[in-house]
Amino acid sequence: MTVRTITTTTLKTLKNSVIGNPAAKLALAQDSALIHLLVNCVKHSPTSCADTQGSHHDIRIESAHVIASISYGSEVALTSLIRANALHAFLFALSNMKPHDPVQLKSALARGLRVLSTAIAEVVGPSQLGLRTWNPDLRSEAKVALSYLFEFDCLNIFLPLLADPSSQTNIAIAQLISTTVRSEAHRNAVVEWLPPAERSKEIKARRGWEKMEMVNSSSPAKQGGWVVRLLVNFLQKKDTKLQEAALGAISSLATENTVVATTLTRAWPDTVDTPLNIVLNLTKSRSTDVQLTASLCAAHILRANASHHPGSIDYSASLNVIHVVNRVFSSSSETPQNKIKTCYTLYHLVKDDRDLCREVYERGTLEKVVLLAKHITPLERTSEWEEDEPESTLALREATLTVIAAISLFDNNIRREVADDLHIIPTIQVSLSHKNIGIRHAACTCLRALSRAVSIIRTNIVDSKIGMEVFAIFKKEDEDPRVTYAALNTVCNLVNDFSPLRPKLLDQGLLARLMQLLASDDINMRVGALWAMKNTLRKSDPSIRQTVMTHLCWPRLLVLCNDSNIEIQEQAMGILRNLTEDEEGVDYVFESIDKETLANCITSGLESSSEDVTHHTACFLANIANGSREQQDFIFAHTHIIHAMHDCMTDAKSDTRCPLISCIFSLVQSNIRRKHELTEAGITSTLRHMCDWTAGVSISMSPGGRHHRIHVDDDKEAAKLARSVLDLLEHSTIGDLL
Repeated sequence: MTVRTITTTTLKTLKNSVIGNPAAKLALAQDSALIHLLVNCVKHSPTSCADTQGSHHDIRIESAHVIASISYGSEVALTSLIRANALHAFLFALSNMKPHDPVQLKSALARGLRVLSTAIAEVVGPSQLGLRTWNPDLRSEAKVALSYLFEFDCLNIFLPLLADPSSQTNIAIAQLISTTVRSEAHRNAVVEWLPPAERSKEIKARRGWEKMEMVNSSSPAKQGGWVVRLLVNFLQKKDTKLQEAALGAISSLATENTVVATTLTRAWPDTVDTPLNIVLNLTKSRSTDVQLTASLCAAHILRANASHHPGSIDYSASLNVIHVVNRVFSSSSETPQNKIKTCYTLYHLVKDDRDLCREVYERGTLEKVVLLAKHITPLERTSEWEEDEPESTLALREATLTVIAAISLFDNNIRREVADDLHIIPTIQVSLSHKNIGIRHAACTCLRALSRAVSIIRTNIVDSKIGMEVFAIFKKEDEDPRVTYAALNTVCNLVNDFSPLRPKLLDQGLLARLMQLLASDDINMRVGALWAMKNTLRKSDPSIRQTVMTHLCWPRLLVLCNDSNIEIQEQAMGILRNLTEDEEGVDYVFESIDKETLANCITSGLESSSEDVTHHTACFLANIANGSREQQDFIFAHTHIIHAMHDCMTDAKSDTRCPLISCIFSLVQSNIRRKHELTEAGITSTLRHMCDWTAGVSISMSPGGRHHRIHVDDDKEAAKLARSVLDLLEHSTIGDLL
């Protein structure tokens, strides 16, 4: 760049030259001196900015506009701005605004802060609209910058601007919250922030609470905090831009935040309706942008409010969101960008909720999404197609496949509809080889959901050869790790005992690749690799078991059983469980692990704080109990196993308690003389309490005198099994006991 003297005219020319011009952005980003000059013009008082001509306020305004213009679209430009401390410059300038400074300057600074902060947050992630890839060095620097933005002193600078008389400034700060709050820590920082005057009131209120054991219902804490209260107030204004910005900010603050979401569903003293109902009414706004943002906001509030109470979601309120979604998908005039937003709104509404997935399926929403995905995806692979496709089309394809995967995750009927009636497999297949990472990732995720159906694996996936295509992605060592992980999740389904592809995948390097992934630093990748091995062992023959363990190795498996990560422990215990599904498998384990080590491993698993770990351990122990007399004696030879079984029986849920009782039944059936040892351990007494089944809690005392609360709500299966064991013990003859 040749600009050295800064004038209003040169700045406007510079701004116009970089808009939509990547080459010009790059050239400006590489001009370090000019970048620092622009940042200094934003930061310093008018008289201290050298090499400038013209109105100092206008120069600061235009400098802010130029920085905002180059913040997006160029990693080099964003890196230059971060290193030039542009974020600090905006905050410093806003903190030193004088009462006589023009409103336009404050708005320009607030907007510049918002645009730059949003660009930084997008690099840090998670992305709000699809998968993105960034330079690792830039991401590291962006994390530091974003953390700085949410420091208390920085919040003290920009959050008070929500109360500024200028609606343009209000909008900029609300948009900043909407686009930059992406983590629990930052969410809490904004929600809990109070201006100085409110802080003193809150301290007094807390002191009063200590005395009166109550807090006034109109306190900021009861209304989600000062920021949330102001944002809700904006919703009741007539300014649609302000409404849209406030909805986006509330949406970000309510995401996975039960406290805020619950507050928004209750009536407030100074509002005519609950904030949630105000949001739902805005889904009927004349402005499509307000409709879509209100729908996303409602989705986050509804899901967060129900997060601690599965099945408690307000389905009638959800229908408001579904109606907006269906209208957008049914319209031929809606922009691709609006359809992308709609896809992710639907995704956030239904994700991991079986009933809502069924609801949108029955209301025809899923069919609309599938037809949209097929409409924008040519099935012929050509380089010209990939080169010429607009970015909006790529993003929309990624969004549609992502939401199809979410809706198809739980229900076989939905999966069959998508695969057999709506014929989505060819669309997924062509997307697997696309150069766009987000599309490949979404295609793998979609196939993972469909591959949970046995019939689809045996027909659509095998016949189309798409299973081997996703396996090729899984094996590709230079693939993006996020795509690899999505492919790994699909492979976990393809190696199950019901899959015709299991032998072929084993022959073509499955286990070698899994061992590579098990060595990854990514904990999710390690868990996934073990999960795939566990599924490979399910109902496997001896040759497969030996092949798996040749790769995994027994010492490594035992270390994994005691890993610091609970999910790793769960999969490792699941592997032991699946290795011992028949007598030959039990023999194989006893031949490979010394008894003391095995006993300690079992005890540790039964004493785990994780229900999933204890469940797999209980099933593993039940498998051992079906082995030989010598293997059964192993259990009684290690009394700590018996005592751990007893403690686990009293504390665990039904699906863990049942295999433990089955284990006891097998042990007693094989040798009734073990009755005394079971009684000594307190197990017989516990079984009797289980048989006294009532809808409540029974009390059992352990041999050490400790009382255990046995949760027997709806545990009829465990009670039935317990009665079978007691009947066996009580009807044994004297001769049996001699």
